[in-house]
Amino acid sequence: MFQDEARFGRMVRIRRCWAPLPLRPKVDNGYERQFVYVYGAVSPVQGELDWKICPKMNTERMNEFLQQTSQAHAPEFIVMILDGASSHRSQELQVPENIRLHRLPGYSPELNPQEHVWDELREKEFPNRVFDSMEGVLAQLEAGLPRMTANPEALKSLTAWPWIVSLNLKAT
Repeated sequence: MFQDEARFGRMVRIRRCWAPLPLRPKVDNGYERQFVYVYGAVSPVQGELDWKICPKMNTERMNEFLQQTSQAHAPEFIVMILDGASSHRSQELQVPENIRLHRLPGYSPELNPQEHVWDELREKEFPNRVFDSMEGVLAQLEAGLPRMTANPEALKSLTAWPWIVSLNLKAT
Protein backbone atom coordinates (compact mmCIF):
# COMPACT_ATOMS: atom_id res chain seq x y z
CA MET A 1 0.00 0.00 0.00
CA PHE A 2 1.08 3.56 -0.65
CA GLN A 3 0.16 6.07 2.06
CA ASP A 4 -0.11 9.85 2.15
CA GLU A 5 -2.07 12.66 3.75
CA ALA A 6 -3.87 15.51 2.04
CA ARG A 7 -5.44 18.75 3.21
CA PHE A 8 -8.93 19.76 2.09
CA GLY A 9 -10.63 22.99 3.01
CA ARG A 10 -12.62 26.04 2.13
CA MET A 11 -10.03 27.67 -0.14
CA VAL A 12 -11.15 27.19 -3.74
CA ARG A 13 -8.82 25.55 -6.25
CA ILE A 14 -9.54 27.11 -9.62
CA ARG A 15 -9.77 24.51 -12.39
CA ARG A 16 -10.45 24.82 -16.07
CA CYS A 17 -14.06 24.36 -17.04
CA TRP A 18 -16.14 24.46 -20.19
CA ALA A 19 -18.96 26.85 -21.05
CA PRO A 20 -20.81 27.38 -24.35
CA LEU A 21 -20.06 30.56 -26.29
CA PRO A 22 -20.64 33.44 -25.60
CA LEU A 23 -20.79 32.63 -21.87
CA ARG A 24 -17.75 32.85 -19.63
CA PRO A 25 -17.47 30.62 -16.59
CA LYS A 26 -17.64 32.42 -13.26
CA VAL A 27 -16.13 30.99 -10.10
CA ASP A 28 -16.40 32.57 -6.69
CA ASN A 29 -13.23 32.77 -4.68
CA GLY A 30 -12.95 31.82 -1.04
CA TYR A 31 -10.07 32.74 1.22
CA GLU A 32 -11.13 30.95 4.38
CA ARG A 33 -8.19 29.07 5.87
CA GLN A 34 -10.02 26.16 7.44
CA PHE A 35 -8.90 22.63 6.70
CA VAL A 36 -9.30 18.96 7.54
CA TYR A 37 -6.83 16.23 6.69
CA VAL A 38 -7.43 12.91 5.01
CA TYR A 39 -5.12 9.98 5.61
CA GLY A 40 -5.20 7.55 2.72
CA ALA A 41 -3.53 4.33 1.63
CA VAL A 42 -4.07 2.73 -1.76
CA SER A 43 -3.29 -0.78 -2.87
CA PRO A 44 -2.68 -0.39 -6.61
CA VAL A 45 -2.76 -4.12 -7.37
CA GLN A 46 -6.06 -4.79 -5.56
CA GLY A 47 -7.62 -1.39 -6.25
CA GLU A 48 -8.40 -0.85 -2.57
CA LEU A 49 -8.43 2.47 -0.74
CA ASP A 50 -8.40 2.96 3.02
CA TRP A 51 -9.00 6.48 4.36
CA LYS A 52 -9.64 8.46 7.52
CA ILE A 53 -10.73 12.09 7.90
CA CYS A 54 -9.00 13.89 10.79
CA PRO A 55 -9.01 17.43 12.17
CA LYS A 56 -5.19 17.43 12.48
CA MET A 57 -2.16 15.76 11.01
CA ASN A 58 0.09 14.40 13.75
CA THR A 59 1.54 11.18 15.16
CA GLU A 60 -1.58 10.39 17.18
CA ARG A 61 -3.77 10.52 14.05
CA MET A 62 -1.20 8.49 12.08
CA ASN A 63 -1.32 5.83 14.81
CA GLU A 64 -5.11 5.75 14.53
CA PHE A 65 -4.92 5.37 10.75
CA LEU A 66 -2.33 2.58 10.95
CA GLN A 67 -4.51 0.74 13.47
CA GLN A 68 -7.61 1.19 11.30
CA THR A 69 -5.77 -0.12 8.22
CA SER A 70 -4.28 -3.01 10.17
CA GLN A 71 -7.70 -4.10 11.39
CA ALA A 72 -9.28 -3.74 7.95
CA HIS A 73 -6.62 -6.08 6.52
CA ALA A 74 -6.06 -8.27 9.58
CA PRO A 75 -5.15 -11.51 7.76
CA GLU A 76 -2.75 -9.71 5.40
CA PHE A 77 0.84 -8.50 5.75
CA ILE A 78 1.12 -4.92 4.49
CA VAL A 79 4.23 -3.21 3.19
CA MET A 80 3.25 0.45 3.47
CA ILE A 81 5.24 2.92 1.39
CA LEU A 82 5.18 6.48 2.74
CA ASP A 83 7.03 9.77 2.67
CA GLY A 84 9.26 11.22 5.35
CA ALA A 85 6.69 13.36 7.19
CA SER A 86 7.58 13.97 10.82
CA SER A 87 4.60 11.92 12.04
CA HIS A 88 5.99 8.95 10.06
CA ARG A 89 9.35 9.15 11.85
CA SER A 90 8.19 9.89 15.38
CA GLN A 91 9.40 7.83 18.34
CA GLU A 92 5.73 7.62 19.42
CA LEU A 93 4.65 5.96 16.15
CA GLN A 94 3.03 2.59 16.89
CA VAL A 95 3.28 0.26 13.90
CA PRO A 96 0.93 -2.76 14.06
CA GLU A 97 2.40 -6.26 13.74
CA ASN A 98 1.01 -6.84 10.24
CA ILE A 99 2.43 -3.59 8.80
CA ARG A 100 6.00 -2.72 7.82
CA LEU A 101 6.83 0.82 6.82
CA HIS A 102 9.17 1.68 3.98
CA ARG A 103 10.07 5.29 3.29
CA LEU A 104 10.34 6.82 -0.15
CA PRO A 105 13.41 8.89 -0.99
CA GLY A 106 13.12 12.50 0.15
CA TYR A 107 11.17 14.93 -2.01
CA SER A 108 9.81 12.31 -4.39
CA PRO A 109 6.00 12.57 -4.39
CA GLU A 110 6.01 11.46 -8.03
CA LEU A 111 6.77 7.93 -6.79
CA ASN A 112 3.61 7.76 -4.67
CA PRO A 113 0.39 6.83 -6.53
CA GLN A 114 -1.66 8.02 -3.54
CA GLU A 115 -0.87 11.54 -4.76
CA HIS A 116 -2.87 10.74 -7.92
CA VAL A 117 -5.80 9.65 -5.77
CA TRP A 118 -5.80 13.08 -4.14
CA ASP A 119 -5.60 14.79 -7.54
CA GLU A 120 -8.54 12.72 -8.82
CA LEU A 121 -10.59 13.47 -5.70
CA ARG A 122 -9.94 17.20 -6.04
CA GLU A 123 -10.72 17.16 -9.76
CA LYS A 124 -13.96 15.17 -9.49
CA GLU A 125 -15.37 16.28 -6.13
CA PHE A 126 -14.02 19.80 -5.52
CA PRO A 127 -13.59 21.66 -8.84
CA ASN A 128 -14.34 25.37 -8.59
CA ARG A 129 -16.35 24.91 -5.39
CA VAL A 130 -16.55 27.39 -2.55
CA PHE A 131 -18.01 25.97 0.65
CA ASP A 132 -19.95 28.08 3.15
CA SER A 133 -18.69 25.98 6.04
CA MET A 134 -16.42 23.09 6.93
CA GLU A 135 -19.53 20.91 7.14
CA GLY A 136 -19.83 21.22 3.35
CA VAL A 137 -16.20 20.14 2.88
CA LEU A 138 -16.71 17.16 5.20
CA ALA A 139 -19.94 16.17 3.44
CA GLN A 140 -18.19 16.28 0.07
CA LEU A 141 -15.32 14.14 1.37
CA GLU A 142 -17.72 11.69 3.01
CA ALA A 143 -19.53 11.33 -0.34
CA GLY A 144 -16.51 11.33 -2.67
CA LEU A 145 -14.17 8.97 -0.81
CA PRO A 146 -16.69 6.08 -0.68
CA ARG A 147 -17.38 6.60 -4.40
CA MET A 148 -13.69 6.16 -5.11
CA THR A 149 -13.43 3.17 -2.77
CA ALA A 150 -16.39 1.50 -4.50
CA ASN A 151 -14.63 1.52 -7.88
CA PRO A 152 -11.55 -0.76 -7.66
CA GLU A 153 -11.05 -0.81 -11.42
CA ALA A 154 -10.77 2.97 -11.56
CA LEU A 155 -8.32 2.93 -8.65
CA LYS A 156 -6.23 0.27 -10.40
CA SER A 157 -6.25 2.29 -13.61
CA LEU A 158 -5.14 5.38 -11.71
CA THR A 159 -2.47 3.81 -9.48
CA ALA A 160 -1.27 0.44 -10.85
CA TRP A 161 1.79 1.76 -12.58
CA PRO A 162 3.86 -0.83 -14.49
CA TRP A 163 6.81 -0.71 -12.07
CA ILE A 164 4.45 -1.30 -9.12
CA VAL A 165 2.60 -4.19 -10.78
CA SER A 166 5.92 -5.82 -11.70
CA LEU A 167 7.09 -5.93 -8.06
CA ASN A 168 7.20 -9.44 -6.63
CA LEU A 169 6.99 -9.02 -2.87
CA LYS A 170 7.16 -12.06 -0.66
CA ALA A 171 6.95 -11.66 3.09
CA THR A 172 9.01 -13.99 5.25
